[in-house]
Amino acid sequence: MNIVAKSTSLAPLLKSTTVISNGLQPVIGTGSLRVSSGIGASLLATQRRLAHTDVQWPDFTDYRHDAVKNPTTKSKESSVSRKSFTYVTTAATGVTMVYGVKTIVHNLVASLSASADVLALAKIEVKLDSIPEGKNAVFKWRGKPLFVRHRTQKEIDKEAQVNVSSLRDPEADADRVQKSEWLVVLGVCTHLGCVPIANAGDFGGYYCPCHGSHYDASGRIRKGPAPLNLEVPPHEFVEGDILVVG
Repeated sequence: MNIVAKSTSLAPLLKSTTVISNGLQPVIGTGSLRVSSGIGASLLATQRRLAHTDVQWPDFTDYRHDAVKNPTTKSKESSVSRKSFTYVTTAATGVTMVYGVKTIVHNLVASLSASADVLALAKIEVKLDSIPEGKNAVFKWRGKPLFVRHRTQKEIDKEAQVNVSSLRDPEADADRVQKSEWLVVLGVCTHLGCVPIANAGDFGGYYCPCHGSHYDASGRIRKGPAPLNLEVPPHEFVEGDILVVG
């Protein structure tokens, strides 16, 4: 929109001043008063919008990637290298975080594990040569009585001939021992947790006087209220005469 002032009284002033709208910096010149508006205005293409004072434009050069500091370089030409840098940085951060989480979890689990004195009682070693044939030795393992019985050949043959199908808790003697002459069981009655007496009862094995449960020389329940056989703990024989339980 162009407005030409024709007023006689204002003509000297209007002839010496040119004003550009849209809040741009005034340009002093000669000619008639002219207000220009629109994208096509010739003076707008070379002007910057300024405040009343000269504002310093912020410089972000230090934060920009080297590949895009040159204004004549197209961004697409360096996109591959910049993406590679981003991927490597992300991967390194991810690996560091995973390692940190793994360390925290490992330390947490370690703090909840059993102490050294508890772990020391997790296993027990028994010298078998100190137990005579036909005798039952009692040891303490994890707070429970442990029975180690040195069976005679007569007891071995007798327990091997038992009809498994007739038992309350069917289990063959060969499945309960690693060496036929050694029986290793927990001395805890499966009825109410009492401690049975060795070499007693109707079957010559173990007898619980609390409620009258009878076990044979293989630790199997044969008579009384106990529902299950005596428990066989995990064990192994080391160097022939050493028994390790646990």
